Amino acid sequence: MSGRVELMEAALEAHPEGVALLDAAGQVLFWNRAAETMTGFGGIEMVGRSTPWALEQLVHGGVAWDEVSQLHSPTASRASLVHGQHKLGSDLAVAARRLVLRDELGERIGIAVLFHPAEVVEGLPRGESGPSQEMDEAQAQLEIRLTERFEECMQGGAGLALIWLMVDQAHDLRRTHGARACDAMMDRMQRTLAGGLHPGEELGRWGEDEFLVLAPDTGLDAPSVAAHARGQALAGVARTTEFRWWGDRISLTISAGVAQAQPDEMLVSLLERAKAAMFSSLHAGGNHVTVAPGRQSCSRS
Repeated sequence: MSGRVELMEAALEAHPEGVALLDAAGQVLFWNRAAETMTGFGGIEMVGRSTPWALEQLVHGGVAWDEVSQLHSPTASRASLVHGQHKLGSDLAVAARRLVLRDELGERIGIAVLFHPAEVVEGLPRGESGPSQEMDEAQAQLEIRLTERFEECMQGGAGLALIWLMVDQAHDLRRTHGARACDAMMDRMQRTLAGGLHPGEELGRWGEDEFLVLAPDTGLDAPSVAAHARGQALAGVARTTEFRWWGDRISLTISAGVAQAQPDEMLVSLLERAKAAMFSSLHAGGNHVTVAPGRQSCSRS
């Protein structure tokens, strides 16, 4: 049993995210090296003590799940952007997730907290955004999920494919009917696309006229064919969108770019490949799907 505990402690110690384990009374039982590096607080001054006020929000402000069943819900692994204070006094912005730990009888025995610097989700290629706080918050949440799934993929977990979508008519609609019409159209398109998602896929706004879909990549034979098929399917779903503005029925299509994460690839590179593939579809006249070069490329008019 002691060997198993040592193995688990070693795994948590080497985890790239900050890991904190607290007992039911809120005292810190474990504080790994990544947590030390990010916060400036060493394990020797954290373990066996209550959380210092500077880290109170970090430890207790993340998304929490009180029931194990929630771990299987679409929103269970989303992180919250929270702020603490580094030991040296500077602001510490992290993306934090909390899991309530329970024993076999369902009694709460502690909390596990995982966190990483919020800066890791900044500077990623994305679509243009207007002056909307709601848009910024939506993109920030999607960036956190994207980063989490990409890290899992690079650590040997489930594969990841990105589908970057742009609504072909958005620019002209904004010019001819105004921003309100375009915003209404994008909301309607998002609801339509969300209804066409497969299990394991996530959708979010990635700009004023753009969406990003995070999709599993099985890594089986000819994975680009499967990814391309998903892009085609979503393009077909988009064409079913019913959108009317002041009595005018406006037909909608999307340009899609698909890119699959490859070993040792950076997230910025994956997004750039997806974006470039999307623009290839757009420049081909729209209503296209293009798979970014890498494993294999293909496109459809």
